[in-house]
Amino acid sequence: MQITRLALRQITRQVRLQRMYSAAAPAAAVSGAEKLVPPAPEGAAKPPNPKLDSIVNNIAALNLLEVSELSTLLKQKLNLPETAFAPQFAAGPARAAPAEDEEEAAPKKVQTSFKVKLVKFDEKQKVALIKEVKNLLEGMNLVQAKKFVESAPTIVKEDVPKEEAEKLKEALAKAGAIIEIE
Repeated sequence: MQITRLALRQITRQVRLQRMYSAAAPAAAVSGAEKLVPPAPEGAAKPPNPKLDSIVNNIAALNLLEVSELSTLLKQKLNLPETAFAPQFAAGPARAAPAEDEEEAAPKKVQTSFKVKLVKFDEKQKVALIKEVKNLLEGMNLVQAKKFVESAPTIVKEDVPKEEAEKLKEALAKAGAIIEIE
């Protein structure tokens, strides 16, 4: 009697599990198939999003009046100023500014990060330079510092602010190195 109850319980559990997994599997397969998109192969253009593609096609089909109306609706919806989408082609090709004015209007590029480069060193002060390199560059032991110094010309540090680059140059120059800041 107990064996039959045990066997009956196991069979009912198996049936429940089969029903549960068989009911969940088709639903998961259907919902997963809709969401998953295979990736584009390398070098190939990424396929456009179907939603965005349909929006682009709808906008391309509009006439000028509808485009103007769409523009005003977007400005209202996105709280954009009225001049944000003002056409720049109104002046036409008659506007020809001299190149000098454009160069003056463009902001000058200021270098904010520098490279500190060890060009060469004084052989007489090699030991002092190796010790200084070991102290200045974190994570270097004496052997690594020796190989680093002997591999000159080499870059000591990159992307450092001007003040730090000047400090490195001063410290290494005292130890007998010729340093360039680029």
